[in-house]
Amino acid sequence: MKRGSGIIMHIASLPGKYGIGTFGKEAYEFADFLKKAGQSYWQILPIGQTSYGDSPYQSFSAFAGNPYFIDFDVLASKKLLRKSDYNKRKFGNNQNNISYETIFIEKMKVLRLAYKNFKKYDDQNFNHFQEAEAFWLEDYSFFMALKTEFELKSFQTWENDIRLRVDKTLENYKQLLADEIAFWKFIQYEFFNQWDELKKYVNKLGIKIIGDIPIYVAEDSADLWSNPKLFQLEEETLIPKKVAGCPPDAFSETGQLWGNPIYNWDYLEETEYRWWISRIKHSLKLYDVIRIDHFRGFEAYWSIPYGSETAQNGEWVKGPEMKLFDAIKSELGDVNIIAEDLGILTKATRKFKDKTGFPGMKVLAFAFSGGSKNLYLPHNYEKNCVAYTGTHDNDTVRGWVETTGSKKEVQNAIKYLKLTEEEGDNWGFIRGVWSSVADTSIALMQDFLNLGNETRINLPSTIGNNWVWRMEEGTLSDELAKKIRRMTKLYGRCE
Repeated sequence: MKRGSGIIMHIASLPGKYGIGTFGKEAYEFADFLKKAGQSYWQILPIGQTSYGDSPYQSFSAFAGNPYFIDFDVLASKKLLRKSDYNKRKFGNNQNNISYETIFIEKMKVLRLAYKNFKKYDDQNFNHFQEAEAFWLEDYSFFMALKTEFELKSFQTWENDIRLRVDKTLENYKQLLADEIAFWKFIQYEFFNQWDELKKYVNKLGIKIIGDIPIYVAEDSADLWSNPKLFQLEEETLIPKKVAGCPPDAFSETGQLWGNPIYNWDYLEETEYRWWISRIKHSLKLYDVIRIDHFRGFEAYWSIPYGSETAQNGEWVKGPEMKLFDAIKSELGDVNIIAEDLGILTKATRKFKDKTGFPGMKVLAFAFSGGSKNLYLPHNYEKNCVAYTGTHDNDTVRGWVETTGSKKEVQNAIKYLKLTEEEGDNWGFIRGVWSSVADTSIALMQDFLNLGNETRINLPSTIGNNWVWRMEEGTLSDELAKKIRRMTKLYGRCE
């Protein structure tokens, strides 16, 4: 990655009238802001269809897009909606926070109206889309139609014949749910049309999109239902034998129990990693650079017995390491990947990451304990890394200084970064990563706006007030863009 910088901004966090950020006007305006600010990258969080808990890291499919991001005004411009179909609906009481329950009900009603109108047209491009994406689209659309039929219950609770994919039962349901299956295909067609147009616009401005993909899939997903052999499951029930997470550490005494099914890496190797190659190939159509979450899981993963209440009883198990990435490279050539290598790493993990050649991550918020050898301090960075003020899992800089960081850590940050009230703590942190030798530096949009921890995107291992922040309408200004550009140019990250 050439020397440059960028901003993390979740699509859901964009402003707008209809309850959640979309691929509409505000997304294009944010791209224009990035251009004015001299930025090379727009980093987004996963854009897959969220499931229970609304986390973008728990999706019904590793391939499908989130219907919530489809923009109504774009659909209206295609005559699939009238403005009266949606402009008087309530999508939440607070435009600066997402009400997922309201969005789930109201947005899907409007999208069903759009589908009803779409059926009046003979769109040949829709047929081409179905053919090109059939390898995942067929199973995903069928899965979502079944979930609708079974009142959104987890597929693990479905009757055996459909849960275990008995051929005759599959055919019966395909006929019964043909229109509902077509609806979910339409949803993906519109999602990818709108995303493709936005991405073309962003790229035309000279900006690349860094996309984020979780290493694992959700237990209640089309991926597991349609490809059970890919995972470590009980054969008769499709219940996972082991699930993913992290061991106890300084952040959590009981570790993190994510609950995602773990891959059957032996089977994946037997099939020459076709599923993973397809996933990366699909991601390359969506993003210019791919950040893979929990990258260390490819070297060794924390395997926890299914049904455990905490992550404490897990064990480290060796992953595929370079065999997977050699297969990807053999099929797809060199791929621009960022390895999320945060946390406590073993020598074996560091050696594996170095062997891939992918840049790792450095987070400045982690830098101010442990003395001068702390690897997250800028003087310890190597060029081939991506330096962050913080990620979606961190507090904002202001939140960290005021609340999250210990007194000693905050004092260390003040000394190291020479923070001053005149400059502002947020700008001091941004300067810390922008001035480093790291090829790429990234900061949260909240940090540029000097927002507190009420705008934090996610607090790991908690459920509740995560993934809900939205930027206020009218926040972006030419003055802010110029200020960012000045710093970006000063440290050689733009012309």
